[in-house]
Amino acid sequence: MIAIFSDTHSTNGHELEGEALAAVREADVVVHAGDFTSEAALEAFQQEANQLLAVHGNADSAAVRDRLPEARVVEAGGIRFAVTHRRDGGEMGLAMFGRSRDADIVVSGHTHRPTVIESEDCLLLNPGSHADPRGNRPGFAVLEEPEPGESGDAHGKRDGRLEGEIREPSGTLVESFSVESN
Repeated sequence: MIAIFSDTHSTNGHELEGEALAAVREADVVVHAGDFTSEAALEAFQQEANQLLAVHGNADSAAVRDRLPEARVVEAGGIRFAVTHRRDGGEMGLAMFGRSRDADIVVSGHTHRPTVIESEDCLLLNPGSHADPRGNRPGFAVLEEPEPGESGDAHGKRDGRLEGEIREPSGTLVESFSVESN
């Protein structure tokens, strides 16, 4: 399982609870699209996650910015993720960012609004904020390989396709989606 977060905005810790905390603990990889705000929040995520792959955001302290890149590419589950906090140009800027990195999915944050948008070249995913939704639904995302028999060839091979959900920390489903490798 891959768990995706953004916009924690905490000075004390990870602010994870319920299904969000369980997802971080159970995930093989946790991707975070920035704005931990503090080193305490970053370190708390690192302590809970098996593997944390993150970028810094515009509200991160200098200490967090020194430890994390502005953008990165992550390969997991046969899918190529391009991760950034935000890009100028809105959806088009994010799609161009993904295209330039040959990504199947672009993970971003900044708006605190959970969204999934299918662009011509890749899927655009903003998991929202689990801890500071700012008037939006709180959110995080999980992606998993489909169950055997749901997709794949005659031999059961399922490489390059993930089923995803944006959920609230309570576990309430916000939106379902899927992504396939290009």
